Amino acid sequence: MSIRLDGQVAIVTGAGQGLGRCHAIALAERGAMLVVNDLGDASGHSENAAAVVAEIEAAGGVAMANGANVANFEQVEDMVAAAMEKWGRVDILVNNAGILRDKTFQKMSMDDFRLVIDVHLMGSANCSKAVWEIMREQKYGRIILTSSSSGLYGNFGQSNYGAAKMAMVGFMNTLHLEGAKYDIRVNCLAPTAGTAMTEGLFPEAVFKLMDPASVSPGVVFLSAPDAPSRKVLSAGGGSFAVFKGFETEGLSLAPDDVTPEGVAAAWARIDSEDGMRELKAGFEQPNKFATQAADKLGLDLN
Repeated sequence: MSIRLDGQVAIVTGAGQGLGRCHAIALAERGAMLVVNDLGDASGHSENAAAVVAEIEAAGGVAMANGANVANFEQVEDMVAAAMEKWGRVDILVNNAGILRDKTFQKMSMDDFRLVIDVHLMGSANCSKAVWEIMREQKYGRIILTSSSSGLYGNFGQSNYGAAKMAMVGFMNTLHLEGAKYDIRVNCLAPTAGTAMTEGLFPEAVFKLMDPASVSPGVVFLSAPDAPSRKVLSAGGGSFAVFKGFETEGLSLAPDDVTPEGVAAAWARIDSEDGMRELKAGFEQPNKFATQAADKLGLDLN
């Protein structure tokens, strides 16, 4: 089955180089019309975005450049308005824009912590908000958020980046629920790639293996009409995997054991992976706990 995106409009942020550039080119190759966003100068012009647009057009594709700062909601609204004026719809949003300000938490300024949150998390929220009503009215949309192994698992010196990237998963979970009846499918990409942003973070041999273009097929898949929703797709070097968040089954303590000491005594069973399962929505956890408590007391909740 060939995935085609003919007639669809895609916005890719941070698309002037690296992963974003590869995502934009890959989407254009499948027929999408592209808004190539990359942070511009004081006049809003982005040389990097314009260069990617020229690449797409030279290959027979259709694209426009945009220099909006994703952390500025008014600029993002103007970007989406320009896409709507030119093409009348927005089908795909790839939230890729990001920055690094790496330091240990002890040495990190709160300004640098906030800046990374503003670009990654608030930038993704701004762009998603700007297209949300359009996608609801179309009853169709595909939103991709960029998470990271640094958020899913942690990485030394990246408390700001890790916090922003794990936040993407929580953001995805709720947008998935709110967008489902409008066929708005929301997923996360957790990429590993050798780019200007990651240069120096990987050993040279690993850096060379991690071609950013090998990640973009995952973006095209998550942008497709038959895409899944509420998935975290990890990708790097041509390998793909899905991150899933599981919760142990746990147990309900006897009333007299609902104490710190009771938790400590039962820790091995609380932490046991036996019966562990993936929860699909926030309410499933309190329902599970209420059922356990009711079973313990012999109550029927039905």
